[in-house]
Amino acid sequence: MTSDQAEKERQEILRKYRHLIEVWTTRKTTKDLWDVRRAFRMAADAHKDMRRKSGEPFILHPLAVATIAAEEIGLGRTSIISALLHDTVEDTDVTLEDVEKMFGEKVAKIIDGLTKIDEISDTNSTAQSATLKKVILTLSDDVRVILVKLADRLHNLRTMDIMPKEKQLRIASETLFIYAPLAYKLGLFSMKSELEDLSFKYSQPDVYRDIKQKMAKIRKEKIQYLKEFMLPIKKELKEKGIDAELFINEKTAYSVWRKMYRTELPFEEIYNTFSIDIVVNNQDKEENLQCWATYSAVATQYKPNNKKLQDWISNPKANGYEAIHTTVMGPKGKWVDVHIRSKRMQEIAQKGYAAYLKYKSSESGAGSLDVWLDKTKELLHESNNEESINFINDFKQELFSDEIYVFTPAGEMITLPKGATVLDFAYAIHTYLGNHAIGANVNRRLVSIDHKLRSGDQVEIITSKIQKPEETWYHNVVTARAKARIKSAIKSHRKEFRKEGEEKLKQILEKLNLEYSPRIIQQIQKNCKANGPIDFYYFLAIDKIGIPEIKKALNTEDEDSTWSRLKRLSFPFLSRNPKKEKNNKNSLGNKTSDSDLNFIVSKCCNPIPGDDVLALQIPGEPVQIHRIDCQEAIKLMTVYGRNIVQGQWKMPKKVGYLAGISIKAKDRLGLLNNITDLISVKYKINMNNITMTNREGLVNIHLRLYVNSTDTLKKMINDLKKIKDILKVDRLTKL
Repeated sequence: MTSDQAEKERQEILRKYRHLIEVWTTRKTTKDLWDVRRAFRMAADAHKDMRRKSGEPFILHPLAVATIAAEEIGLGRTSIISALLHDTVEDTDVTLEDVEKMFGEKVAKIIDGLTKIDEISDTNSTAQSATLKKVILTLSDDVRVILVKLADRLHNLRTMDIMPKEKQLRIASETLFIYAPLAYKLGLFSMKSELEDLSFKYSQPDVYRDIKQKMAKIRKEKIQYLKEFMLPIKKELKEKGIDAELFINEKTAYSVWRKMYRTELPFEEIYNTFSIDIVVNNQDKEENLQCWATYSAVATQYKPNNKKLQDWISNPKANGYEAIHTTVMGPKGKWVDVHIRSKRMQEIAQKGYAAYLKYKSSESGAGSLDVWLDKTKELLHESNNEESINFINDFKQELFSDEIYVFTPAGEMITLPKGATVLDFAYAIHTYLGNHAIGANVNRRLVSIDHKLRSGDQVEIITSKIQKPEETWYHNVVTARAKARIKSAIKSHRKEFRKEGEEKLKQILEKLNLEYSPRIIQQIQKNCKANGPIDFYYFLAIDKIGIPEIKKALNTEDEDSTWSRLKRLSFPFLSRNPKKEKNNKNSLGNKTSDSDLNFIVSKCCNPIPGDDVLALQIPGEPVQIHRIDCQEAIKLMTVYGRNIVQGQWKMPKKVGYLAGISIKAKDRLGLLNNITDLISVKYKINMNNITMTNREGLVNIHLRLYVNSTDTLKKMINDLKKIKDILKVDRLTKL
């Protein structure tokens, strides 16, 4: 590097540091400024010989993370220092003791928490799963650990182009599964949206690019339409004396894709790719009235859809979010989403927890976000022995679920995720109430424990002393708290059967002339798919596992079974190896240079050759092939992300893979014959199942069939669309 280049880099680093100081908006005393300057110097010295994979000086990364923490989240001195030093303890000679000596215990604890999260690089999958749980555990220690980690993750995603595909997939899936939901729950809506969109960009680049291109094509027309839409509202607000600003908000490619995925609609039929945000410049006690007056002004000009009205002002979300959401009929018969917030609400929506704390007065008591954090802390301690991936899955479901508000007989409001049942409500009140629940009076009407609650319900739980939690209850709840309490109660009950189960196993093994050894017990337990020794011995005690099950567990698979043949199919995937690829450019998918791997085609997404797929090597199991957009794969990559097997999927064309299609058409005589003739005669494709429903002259047909590639499936779908009276043909994502 020349002296001129070195000087340019030095000036760039100083420019970034000065920008950090400029965007830092919280308290900045002389001591605060001096402490941040010392942290910057310590980080710059520690990383002086280090560079990122892009070639730029490493110090630019902690500077960027600190800037995100200060500017986009609104954090202060302690968090900025922690962000500047977050990689020093793990990557340099700086120790936690050095940090604590110079900046105090709080900074040292935050950096220690960040370092523990980064231990996810451990290649052992169990350790990865446990580390992910540590990410959530830090919530109960110091929320700033998560906030700085979110800033770190956001900058990594913004600069991830240079990383290999496998690492991009792992980081993207981990972000979608853990970090984006956490950002949402902590009120960082802008950050959550960008985390999702960047993850989508790297996990499904073709789909991402396609949606972005389509949005670019309609942007000019949409913006012009919305500008005209806003004019009458601005005039009405001015006449009412309401000081407000109107903004056009463009949805992210990921949010548009999620809407397409949920509704099974094409891009062209998604109306709300853009929305209007109205921010009322009023922060006094009248702000709620001003927001509703703004809604009245909007409703005066455009007819609202009352079914789409959501009042998050009277009942703020658990993450502190407040707003009025409405959908109105605009000119030319087009629906428009409108979001109304005060200036304070807008800042909380953008900066989340930090802004929430800024506006929360000490006299106001515990807010909804405080209550959520307290419940999280309690839940984490209760679920300490829970298998991490199951716990995280349950926890994530609650993070991202919409909320409902229900009431106790005394009028106390309880917040639950949408889809929660009477049993969830009971466990939210008290463990005893949940364990002994037999039903409830909901709005003075008797219902069962699996009855789904709705916002506004008043619930009185009915109990019985002889009632005990049952295994089926687990399927009647959605909250992680209820699931943890049910599992704990069932486990305590089943522990009592250990000795009885052991005696039965000894008797069975004696009849089969087999020794009672740890190796045999482990093999039986594994092949009987019991979740640990507690369940295993309980199933033995109640005769759910007997001689037939143990014989089957100890014997090899039926060599002639279809499933066995499927598992023995060779799978020409190859992990990326730059040296090997350099020497053998044609090695990928070449059986002479690859080691064959047993694999299974995952039933959760049913990929077929030609799909954009990934393969996961889970210890002790065959390689699993998933479509890259499969939600189960995203969850698994969070734990086994370092076991991604990347390469080509080459299979014989004669092998058929299960796929599904959905057909919507006008009902007529001979329609089904036209469809089946095309599939079985022209394409010579075997059908597995056909279901058909008819309503008001329209017919919905679901077909399951065996195809050899996506090319064949696409051609067949295009030909089906040409059949008279067929309105729509789609590939099913779930069979």
